[in-house]
Amino acid sequence: MFKKFLAAVFGLIVIAAATFFIFAPKIVEKGRNNVIAHDPYPVSPQAAELHANLIVGDWHADSLLWNRDLTKRGDYGQVDLPRLTEGNVAVQVFTAVTKSPAGQNYDENSDDAFDNITLLAIGQLWPLRTWNSLLERAVYQSEKLHRFEHRAPDALRIVTNEAGLDAVLADRTAGSNVTAGILGIEGAHPLEGDIDNMDVLWNAGYRLIGLQHFFDNELGGSLHGVGNKGLTDFGRAVVARAATEGWIIDIAHSSEQVARDVLEMTDVPIIVSHGGVHGHCPVKRNFPDDLMRDIAATGGVIGMGYWADVVCEHPSPDAIAKMITTAIAEVGEDHVSLGSDFDGSVETAFDTSELPALTHALINAGLTDDQIAKVMGGNMIRVLRARLN
Repeated sequence: MFKKFLAAVFGLIVIAAATFFIFAPKIVEKGRNNVIAHDPYPVSPQAAELHANLIVGDWHADSLLWNRDLTKRGDYGQVDLPRLTEGNVAVQVFTAVTKSPAGQNYDENSDDAFDNITLLAIGQLWPLRTWNSLLERAVYQSEKLHRFEHRAPDALRIVTNEAGLDAVLADRTAGSNVTAGILGIEGAHPLEGDIDNMDVLWNAGYRLIGLQHFFDNELGGSLHGVGNKGLTDFGRAVVARAATEGWIIDIAHSSEQVARDVLEMTDVPIIVSHGGVHGHCPVKRNFPDDLMRDIAATGGVIGMGYWADVVCEHPSPDAIAKMITTAIAEVGEDHVSLGSDFDGSVETAFDTSELPALTHALINAGLTDDQIAKVMGGNMIRVLRARLN
């Protein structure tokens, strides 16, 4: 009788565990990457025609963090390859998130807080090597993107140099729907304090390096860390090497002091991959406008995000267009890009398939076709060509 009881208990444990690993990650993502229900957004024939002829690029999506098959059109989340095709997206940066503090917020986070990504890695049954190594988490997410490329080569091609980018753009001009995928890391903590790990990430295909995420790390202070720390000696060494080797340097989550340190020691285009404009939405998450203008002066760009915290209102296409118009007035039309933060645990009002609605909204906001072409992807392509070897 006791053996039957133990067997029954064991069976319940197995069922409970299976239920957790099968359903819990999907439930978590559905709650974290919601698209607000809405009626179809208007897209005029003029907007549809213009959008179909644009080079569209997005600096930031965290889709590799989740267990969705990106080769299939999902009914939740915000990015996958079929929806990139529907949105006419030519270039998508896929950014690897490797650590996220419990209680994450925009004001202040401790670097020794419990790490949410550890639990997510275990819950999604990532390889054991990723459970206690930030470097391995980045490598694994690169492997995932390469597997998607192998399974859907007509939809995705990973780009690591200018020649590869130009080949994708030429193929698209000839009628292909292939999207160029570029790998980036959200925060350089996967280096684990060892500058030689830049080679590991480079060999895995990474070309964009975000210096910080939501906490201070070995390189320096986060915008959401403790105080306003600048670059450490290690951080300066990483930035110097990144500038020399052709990495795209992203300071989206860096402290203001780190941002100013980077600007002082480099002479390459710097980007803010995803965020907003402080003059439009005066929150800590958005750098002050004078700092944004200094970033623009490097030849860099500011990626406009699609979530309410950086827009300061319901993030509809019209609201994003209004923010973009303000950004152009602040930093110039050559320095504004798209940086959605899709699948980055943010709620949006549209997914990547609906980007023609943003083109429609930009037309209604009074932007010229040339300005829209720059914002939707032209400025991004210029920076990529300046940095990719």
